[in-house]
Amino acid sequence: MNILIQNGRVMDPASGLDQTADVAIAAGRIVAVGAAPAGFVASKVIDATGCIVAPGLVDLAARLREPGQEHAGMLESEMAAAVAGGVTSLVCPPDTEPVLDEPGLVEMLRYRAEKLHQTRVLPLGALTVGLKGEVLTEMGQLTAAGCVGFSQAEVPVPSTQVLQRALQYASTFGYTVWLRPQEIHLGKGVAASGALATRMGLSGVSVAAETIALHTIFELVRSTGARVHLCRISSAQGVALVRQAKAEGLPVTADVSINSLHLTDTDMGYFDSRARLTPVLRQQRDRDALRLGLADGTLDALVSDHTPVDADAKALPFAEAEPGATGLELLWSLALKWGQEAGLPVSQVLARITSEPARVLGASLATLQGSVGQLAVGGVADVCVLSTDGHWPVTEAALRSQGKSTPFSGYELPGRVLATLVSGHVAFEAKA
Repeated sequence: MNILIQNGRVMDPASGLDQTADVAIAAGRIVAVGAAPAGFVASKVIDATGCIVAPGLVDLAARLREPGQEHAGMLESEMAAAVAGGVTSLVCPPDTEPVLDEPGLVEMLRYRAEKLHQTRVLPLGALTVGLKGEVLTEMGQLTAAGCVGFSQAEVPVPSTQVLQRALQYASTFGYTVWLRPQEIHLGKGVAASGALATRMGLSGVSVAAETIALHTIFELVRSTGARVHLCRISSAQGVALVRQAKAEGLPVTADVSINSLHLTDTDMGYFDSRARLTPVLRQQRDRDALRLGLADGTLDALVSDHTPVDADAKALPFAEAEPGATGLELLWSLALKWGQEAGLPVSQVLARITSEPARVLGASLATLQGSVGQLAVGGVADVCVLSTDGHWPVTEAALRSQGKSTPFSGYELPGRVLATLVSGHVAFEAKA
């Protein structure tokens, strides 16, 4: 289908493009930005007047709950949520049931996702068999099956020796290891250590759980040269350590969750299980440091940390409730909210959810000619039309995800996703 997106403010942080122009799409690719090529006849026209035309959003952390946890979410519902949120490419962790530690499971997930013709799913393979932290997976076979990196999800590797061997192997073959820094023995609480957790009688997770893990990871990176992506930094001290590591030239990147960027431990309210999250919500000084770190590039990307949880798993005492929240449909609005509050240009906000996460993925996107996260003539037509005006209420009825729990329920958020195209296919259009 030939599609013409007219009169929008075309913004591509990867190239610095920012101008009012048309975008012409044919055969699933962008054929022009500006004047349409000779002979181009549009079979569909999208009027983007007063809106931003941007690359499709790239989310580095979104659980789809398949296979094995379909009671919490199914590919159909979660991918519908993704395109409604403007997300055209997403990375899913390997902690499914069964774990993504065999090529056949990865191929099955990718096949199921591709049949839906919606968001592009980029799976992470398990770093160790069964995420048990004992035996390394066959990384070469998993890469051939479509994995873009290797992760332990929320399960730390208990043995530093095993982690060292994993990084040595990954370094040898140029794979990226995705790690959430959390010391295994200190990270078992349900709230951030501090006066509030003590007063509420909740077990705490100290900042040291993150910083000790970061020190270990950086020492191993120094000795192995492995490329590591740090998932969902949550503390001011963590941001400072990442900043130092980057200044040293270590091959590390990092992201932060929309939850940690906007919320603090006080948002737990009176044991509100919607704020039962991983990583735990920390104090205001941590949130402020995360915001600054994302603005100055210490933290490369903003992620939804989408983890749909069914109602029964949330209808439990706070400490027993399952951690997680839906987030795919909120990514653009919460990114924009951060940008507005920080006084940042929209192009910088967009970079943190388009070109920068695509840069983190790097060589993993070679099969797509590097066009994910950017508007490149000749590249894949992953495009979204975004508004920055007005506000919308976050309600369960407004969410397409099967998991309805979010700590942002009741918020009035700025900006909307008006249309999402994946490989030139209109995957989502907002109702007028």
